[in-house]
Amino acid sequence: MPRAVHVLAFGIFAMVTSEFVVAGLMPQMAEGLGVTVPQIGYLITVFALSMAFGGPLLSIALLRLPPKTALMVLFPLFLAGNVLAATASGYSAMVIARIITGVVSQAFFGVAISLGSQLTRPETRGRAVAVILNGLMLGTLLGLPLATLTGERYGWRAAFWAISALTVAAALCTAIGVHRTGRPEGSGTFRSELTAFRAPRLWLTLLTSTMVIGATFSAFSYLNPILTRATGFSSGTVPLLLLAYGAATVIGNTVVGRFADRHTLPVLLLGLSLNAVFLAGFALLARFEAGAVLCMLGVGLVGVTMNPALVTRVQRTGNARPLVNTVHSSFITLGVVLGSALGGLGLDRFGLRAPLWLGAGLAVAGLVTLVPDLLRRTEKPGVAGPDGPSANSAHPAPAPLHAGQTP
Repeated sequence: MPRAVHVLAFGIFAMVTSEFVVAGLMPQMAEGLGVTVPQIGYLITVFALSMAFGGPLLSIALLRLPPKTALMVLFPLFLAGNVLAATASGYSAMVIARIITGVVSQAFFGVAISLGSQLTRPETRGRAVAVILNGLMLGTLLGLPLATLTGERYGWRAAFWAISALTVAAALCTAIGVHRTGRPEGSGTFRSELTAFRAPRLWLTLLTSTMVIGATFSAFSYLNPILTRATGFSSGTVPLLLLAYGAATVIGNTVVGRFADRHTLPVLLLGLSLNAVFLAGFALLARFEAGAVLCMLGVGLVGVTMNPALVTRVQRTGNARPLVNTVHSSFITLGVVLGSALGGLGLDRFGLRAPLWLGAGLAVAGLVTLVPDLLRRTEKPGVAGPDGPSANSAHPAPAPLHAGQTP
């Protein structure tokens, strides 16, 4: 795997750490900014909505730039957002900071995944995406607790200053470790980028991603109250359980990445089926510690870890260029919003197990979105579909560039 792919994962790690830091420092930030904890919670929503709707717009503005140049434009913008957060004198400034960092991080995801695909051969792109997205998993596993620890010991502003330093380090590594490439073939104009979105099948593929992530976040968003109030774990035990959950996502992401290229559709079929089973099992066994932990770890293994297969399927259905990848990331973010919102409504009306049942329902809905591809594969067994390397033959990918090679 090219060194540049690991460097891109470092950039994703910085972005995700900034995304999650508010969740770990709500009481401190509420006191420091003179607002309520729910108002701080809205900053998470603002970040997610900025990612979903602002990221593609920024990606369009960067279409004419080579991928590395686009990344080097995004890093200073992201740094400015975090510095604004660290120095915010009031709630309004913090909202603006979260909008900036949300928009930039989504565009960064799209460009980084597109560049990672450009740097690797088609048969290894699933593994490359898995490596890049390990930055996301490690952001959950390490970035959030480290940022939270920094904020608790030195104040919440110190956490944003630490993320700013992390951003500078990631930018320097990218400048040194990622070589310059040209724009992917066929990219460069808004009209050419929009061509891929004329296919209804791409929209259905994007919807699958929303259902996969929505199913997982319906449960993940409320793991703390479920584990403490339904299962009976102490509040001090929950961080350790979340650490185990994060470790499960890293393992699952690596395994999925190994099979995402050659077995995309079977991986998604198996992953969604198991996720539905684990979420339903979690709801049924929520009062039993061993059963609850086992099912929670199962969700970690087969939930967000489907991302490499989801990205591979979207790229083969559409293309591997930045706008498609950024819009795909927006649909994933909408899954986070959908899952957490429905889970919250279910919890308020029907109790602690409702988010788990809703998650299982969303996983089943995700399985339904796979049916057209499954039927197509059954009807045309001799033709490569979304599960085979030639599925994107309508959008041939450029040959990868290697270190020292210029367009």
